[in-house]
Amino acid sequence: MTPFTRHTGLAAPLARHNVDTDQIIPKQFLKRIERTGFGQFLFFDWRFTEDGEPKPDFVLNQPRYHGASVLVSGENFGCGSSREHAPWALYDYGFRVLIASSYADIFYNNCVQNGLLPVQLAPDQIARLLDLVDREPGLALTIDLENQTVEAGDLFHASFEMNPERRQSLLRGLDPIGETLLHEDAIQAFEQEHPSPIITVT
Repeated sequence: MTPFTRHTGLAAPLARHNVDTDQIIPKQFLKRIERTGFGQFLFFDWRFTEDGEPKPDFVLNQPRYHGASVLVSGENFGCGSSREHAPWALYDYGFRVLIASSYADIFYNNCVQNGLLPVQLAPDQIARLLDLVDREPGLALTIDLENQTVEAGDLFHASFEMNPERRQSLLRGLDPIGETLLHEDAIQAFEQEHPSPIITVT
């Protein structure tokens, strides 16, 4: 993963609770084995009509939010199935930070393991932020993982908490495989000291 320390980007509001993974990336698009290519199908049923035309009233189809890389939403974001394709789709679309009042546990872990920062703020802070993003066209948010802050100039400031191990994984750009490979020398030494038994078949 690319290390995450600080990000400044255009914010988009998705003022909904219980955004489930089947809405983030519908099941009919889960046919790829790569992590890329899912962004075009993000929120597909909300973004497009049955004829494939963009719905002008959906937030990500509005010109003022094109290029957004920070998504602000409500509680229980990422509920539903545990499909890892959901953070893949968000990341591939261009989002680098999610800000919500709560997340489904598996979705939260999947975000961290794929370089997508899930920030959790209190419901009243989310309400203020959603209102601010809606009122201020082009509003950019700065999310600083080292200092654990969310800022919009003089308009908004909040601090957030994060599990230290998960925070370090993002800061160092290490997924679980990368964390394991940090101990490659010790793993090889163990394997040399404990060779696999030779099994003979008679």
